[in-house]
Amino acid sequence: MFKSLLLLAFATSVSAFGVTGPVTVQTTTSLSAFVDYDSELGAQAPLGFWDPLNFLDDDEEKFDRYRYVELKHGRVAMLAFLGEVITRAGIHLPGTIDKSGTTFDSIPNGWAAIGAIPKEGFLQLFVFVGLLELLVMKDITGTGEFPGDFRNEALDYGWDTFDEEEQMSKRSIELSNGRAAMIGSLLILISEQLHLTLPLLGEM
Repeated sequence: MFKSLLLLAFATSVSAFGVTGPVTVQTTTSLSAFVDYDSELGAQAPLGFWDPLNFLDDDEEKFDRYRYVELKHGRVAMLAFLGEVITRAGIHLPGTIDKSGTTFDSIPNGWAAIGAIPKEGFLQLFVFVGLLELLVMKDITGTGEFPGDFRNEALDYGWDTFDEEEQMSKRSIELSNGRAAMIGSLLILISEQLHLTLPLLGEM
């Protein structure tokens, strides 16, 4: 029974990658300007705008905060999911993770990696991620056009050359992929503990 539910959740997460039909959203995050929450960015079928416990409570600041956190978690989860797929395929960084000679390819996958990473290596990762969080991955210049906009007038990648519809489409795709990655990463960790077999990854 649990395996069936797990597979159902996996199938649901895959559907989150698709953006069906034209993306019609408001260009502002001000809740007072919304006519219909179901037209907000990220409100997708079949749930639409979904806040059953009313966490939002018509609070514009809270909405922007939740959207920012969702984007951040989605971006981290996309990296985590990709990391799981790559390392389980046998692809690892070259070299060693500490001076004692512990190689990257000797670190096991999944939960087992937590205990296998040397303390010095874990500390380096912790400091590096902390520096990214505090100094890089944020709206430093205050010129962000929406929650999660970390271009900081430096990294644009042609964003300003897209029209409004394409910009909204790309933001919607990022949200969808992030949601799918959060579910996918969780499924991988659960499946590993239950020794299940997943598509592409094989037996956990």
